Amino acid sequence: MAGQGQGNPAVVGLAGFGLTTLLLQFHNLGWCGTGVVFCTAIILGGGAQLAAGFQEFRCGNNFGYSAFTVFGAFWLSLGLIWLIMDLQGAPGSFIGNHLRVTPQDLGMFLLAFTLYAGIMWVASLRISSMMAFTFTTVLIGFVGLDLIFLAGLKWLMPFIAVDLIICALSAWYMMAHIIFLQVFGRDLLPVGKPWIGRVKLPEKDAVSVCGSVAG
Repeated sequence: MAGQGQGNPAVVGLAGFGLTTLLLQFHNLGWCGTGVVFCTAIILGGGAQLAAGFQEFRCGNNFGYSAFTVFGAFWLSLGLIWLIMDLQGAPGSFIGNHLRVTPQDLGMFLLAFTLYAGIMWVASLRISSMMAFTFTTVLIGFVGLDLIFLAGLKWLMPFIAVDLIICALSAWYMMAHIIFLQVFGRDLLPVGKPWIGRVKLPEKDAVSVCGSVAG
């Protein structure tokens, strides 16, 4: 089906975020290794999300621009951290003291993104129910990972993995909402009203994540 006008970058950003998050939780539950997660994090979770974020900039959508660009950079950074942690353990490694990464360092990295997720969670409350729900699961997931890496509460991992699987599927729900709305011409997957008020968006934002996902 041929569309008219500009495509919605959110369908790529949400797909990349959801799929990479899903694969990482499969690993956290012991269902797959990290190699496939690393490759997906670099190409899809990182590269594709960054591309979607830059396109959201052209739509004038600050929420989508920030979310997709920063989370795309998150996956690229996390992949690089994994690479450094592997290389630093190799015999004769060229990784010096300034590049070494410890589990504590990884925890602080996640804590910083928890603070960012908190800001985006507040903004999501005024977009749609599904956006607010998705960022609620994102925030719960980051807080749980902070407790795992900084407080040593490793028993939380299965619960946090389930929470983030729900998060990934919620992102895909919003992706499907946008795609089905165009393909079928009606709202088959409603995303619900904002949890706090409703924002009147400019007409030019109709193709952005704030416009389409707000339904």
